[in-house]
Amino acid sequence: MSQQAGYSPSFKRPAEILRMRRKRSHSEGVSSGGRGAISSPCEGASISAVRPFSTGPLFGQGRSGVGVKRRNPFASIENTFSSPAKKKVFIYTDDDADSSDSVKPGGSAGVEGEKSTTRTLPFSERLLQAEELSKDVPSKKPTSLSEDDSQFEDEDLFQEERTSILKSPQAGAVTSIAPPACVEYPADWSLKTRLLFTSLLPFSWAVQPRATEEAQGLTHHCRGQYTTIPQSIQDPRTSAELRCGFQQCLQFWQHPSLSWLSLFPRIGAERSFTGKNVPWAQDMALQQSLMSEWSVSLSSLYSLLKARLCPYFYVCSYQFTALFRASGLAGNSNITALLTPTTRGLREAMKADGIEFTLPLLEERRKSKEQGSTAHNQETDGEEEETRSEGSDKEDDDDDDGGFSWLTEMGVQDKIKKPDNISIKLHKERNSVCLDHKPESVVCVSGTHTFTLINFLINCKSLVAGAGSQAGLPPTLLAPTAFRGATLHSLKARSVNVKTQVRAGYQDVCSLEVTGPIMPHSLHALTSLLRPAQRGGFSTALYTHEPTAVLNTHTTREQAEQAVELDGCGLHPSTIQQLQEPSTLGRSPLRQLHLNNYSYTWKS
Repeated sequence: MSQQAGYSPSFKRPAEILRMRRKRSHSEGVSSGGRGAISSPCEGASISAVRPFSTGPLFGQGRSGVGVKRRNPFASIENTFSSPAKKKVFIYTDDDADSSDSVKPGGSAGVEGEKSTTRTLPFSERLLQAEELSKDVPSKKPTSLSEDDSQFEDEDLFQEERTSILKSPQAGAVTSIAPPACVEYPADWSLKTRLLFTSLLPFSWAVQPRATEEAQGLTHHCRGQYTTIPQSIQDPRTSAELRCGFQQCLQFWQHPSLSWLSLFPRIGAERSFTGKNVPWAQDMALQQSLMSEWSVSLSSLYSLLKARLCPYFYVCSYQFTALFRASGLAGNSNITALLTPTTRGLREAMKADGIEFTLPLLEERRKSKEQGSTAHNQETDGEEEETRSEGSDKEDDDDDDGGFSWLTEMGVQDKIKKPDNISIKLHKERNSVCLDHKPESVVCVSGTHTFTLINFLINCKSLVAGAGSQAGLPPTLLAPTAFRGATLHSLKARSVNVKTQVRAGYQDVCSLEVTGPIMPHSLHALTSLLRPAQRGGFSTALYTHEPTAVLNTHTTREQAEQAVELDGCGLHPSTIQQLQEPSTLGRSPLRQLHLNNYSYTWKS
């Protein structure tokens, strides 16, 4: 029989076992007690009694000829070797091929005149001997003849040994380093106008809630209660907790509230107000009533913010947006406020009221210049315009007479009229004027000066437009929790199934669109809810209100020594933990957010 590569001589297949039995039954000098032969007194030749291959030979067949019990070939090695004294292996070193067939079950040789050398090996050395013999003498096949079923035992032994080697962690284990899963994304403090979620799984559960589910979601939002959503949801359409949680995520509070007007966004929204009914435009008494109610609502919000019962709120005016954050959020130990965009007149008015503020982006630019970084990597588009406008007059700005000393040197100073001091001062401060209505004009107010800022906004005459479609209308207040004079509003959600073109054809893609003033807590709550509902996979396109993109500016000066308790602010603990981290996005808000295999990736 030709041997294949990797074939062990001690392994015997059923066909080989049958051939060996036929050979032993026809060989000469087989003892009467040998297996497979039945001696007859009437016949001089032994008749071969070969039965078909079965699960195992019969015990005691060699002596009595009657089988007692069939051996189970699938018995474990521990059971077969429970009595090591009965299991022996005999390895023959003589070149007699037939001598192995004449050995009796007891271990003695059955052919006279032939000598064989035998030795007993323990089980641990049987495989080593088998490998050595297979290398030295390929034709020899060591067998165990202690019992009739020894051939099956050898097969089982080799199989068991191979199995143990494959199961060894050092030999068969394949190690791979998996990339770390990002289970959270940075907080985005900018306001969103639209979210578009796409997934291969349908969003049919997110629309048309039952009356009880909607009511329960509203109740949980007002009370600041959150239900535990299972990590894996088999059928989202039948999950009442999921549908109630989705209704809870869509709620927000707003003042003022006019059903026929959309009061967000306010910057550049003159077209949305054109042609609308604005009865307060020419009625001064109505304007004063609106401003009085608005002042009460703003004071209530700041009181809640100071008591850490409201985490943050927005003031959306027709010319700027202000974000007030409670202590402990964004890594700040004090209450902070960001205003963007601002003008030179607004900043001068704030200075006149004793409000101390900083320009974070200008400070970062100044620090980067001190560190020696190049101007191309640091300066923004507004800075390049300033550099071009300055030109060759940069050195003249330091002159005390406004840069007109050369007239005296020429002797014509009396013939040319000089500009007045106010014009010279404005000329020197043109750099600050160039920041107006740009992201670099963002202002940061911290600590007790935020209370002064609240009073400044209440008494500021330029806070309300004096002309145009928004004339006489107070700014819009947005908050995640209830406050005095606020109205509960809900974001609009719409689910659509579309087909997108792929390589082979078209693929069904489900989408969920959410529109309205989407604040940071709403974004985090929606993504946390869709994570188990869509089984860890979806994509999100985020549409940012561009004037608020700069609100992600890093403003941390003094890190909070200990975590500030914000459990009573009405937000989920995971949302609070995200908002407490310092802002890392800078001037770029989140544009795309992807969840794949429960791991987040994003683009800004």
